[in-house]
Amino acid sequence: MNDLDANTIFIILAAIAIIIVLSVFFTFVPVTLWISALAAGVRVSIFTLIGMRLRRVIPSRVVNPLIKAHKAGIGVGTNQLESHYLAGGNVDRVVNALIAAERANITLPFERGAAIDLAGRDVLEAVQMSVNPKVIETPYIAGVAINGIEVKAKARITVRANIERLVGGAGEETIIARVGEGIVATIGSSKSHTDVLENPDLISRTVLSKGLDAGTAFEILSIDIMDVDIGKNIGAILQTDQAEADKKIAQAKAEERRAMAVAEEQEMVARVQEMRAKVVEAEAEVPLAMADALKSGNLGVMDYMNIRNIEADTGMRGSIGKMSKGPNPKDHDNNK
Repeated sequence: MNDLDANTIFIILAAIAIIIVLSVFFTFVPVTLWISALAAGVRVSIFTLIGMRLRRVIPSRVVNPLIKAHKAGIGVGTNQLESHYLAGGNVDRVVNALIAAERANITLPFERGAAIDLAGRDVLEAVQMSVNPKVIETPYIAGVAINGIEVKAKARITVRANIERLVGGAGEETIIARVGEGIVATIGSSKSHTDVLENPDLISRTVLSKGLDAGTAFEILSIDIMDVDIGKNIGAILQTDQAEADKKIAQAKAEERRAMAVAEEQEMVARVQEMRAKVVEAEAEVPLAMADALKSGNLGVMDYMNIRNIEADTGMRGSIGKMSKGPNPKDHDNNK
């Protein structure tokens, strides 16, 4: 009985050990994936799949796109797909792009597709855009004609991806900026805003002839003007602003001249006061001079009396002259 129990326990432990070993084996070695590859006609050895595990590559990320490419007739190898995966690329997206390019009769080698994917661009979207062009709408772009009227235009740009320039080529923002610059230049070279309104296709023809897609990842197929609108009269606004500025300058110069005149007037008043002070000072020296003359005997008493009589006579004549002219209106106002 004891021997039977020991054999039973041994068999159970052996079965558990075998199950564990098989689980680890099938987990580490993707046998089902290897069988799927063989069924699809793709020759991938089991040791290659084990090597992918050792290189920390998920085998399904490489084998499934490999099967897809083989079925589509795309000649790619396991090493190419694995190296692209190790470089951080999306293997499945690159293979889908290669298949789409093959169906659309577009030449796209695996190396170029991998480079586009590693550059951060969606290579599948680029291939789809090459088949189905994309339409980019610009915002309203304002330009000023020669007559000073502002014209606003909105355009639609039909572009197709240029596979050869996807790596290192400029994006949509550059296309929009260049088209906007061309629209502004075309409107600015028009003599009148009516010329732009009558022939809006003049803008698209002029802009399209400049080769604005050079150095970009796109090829411009057409530029169509959606809408043209009239903005402000920039010329009149500028003239009004200039006239206002000239007015302020003239007012400032006039104020400067007025201030200078006021300053000069005040200066003249000060000089008059100064001269009056000098007269008063000179008049104050006359009595002193007469006193000295009397002391020194150069002036007699009778001479002094004659001078006083002359002064009195002069004052009386001045009073009579004022009375003959009548009262001064200014004096009357002052008395009020």
